[in-house]
Amino acid sequence: MKLITRDTDYAIRAIRYIAQSGKPIVSVSEIEKALNLPRPFLRKILQTLQKSGVLTSIKGNKGGFSLDKNYKKISLVDVIKVYQGDVSFTDCLLKQEVCPDIAKCVVRKKIKAIEKMVNIELNKITIDSILKCK
Repeated sequence: MKLITRDTDYAIRAIRYIAQSGKPIVSVSEIEKALNLPRPFLRKILQTLQKSGVLTSIKGNKGGFSLDKNYKKISLVDVIKVYQGDVSFTDCLLKQEVCPDIAKCVVRKKIKAIEKMVNIELNKITIDSILKCK
């Protein structure tokens, strides 16, 4: 089980690159070269971030992407939700049907408690704190 998928990882790297560049607008070509990512895949990642409100898209010859003014407050959970949905470890499924013991399952209750702690910790990791990591 992966907590962070490839899409989420690349999105965080792209956000970090744009923020560290110090430029108001960063082109897709620049991000592509710096992060060594396939252009079509990167464009998809950036467009999804734009639709979710993390990035702003600027069209034209000098176009590219810029960060939303409140990017420092965006948490890792916010980015995970864009690509993966809620952080959840308890998909109790049996033959495509919800488990009949879901309400009283002891294992599920313990996993939910762990899930809650993980969400709390991931919410503490913001784009700002990621930028401060060297």
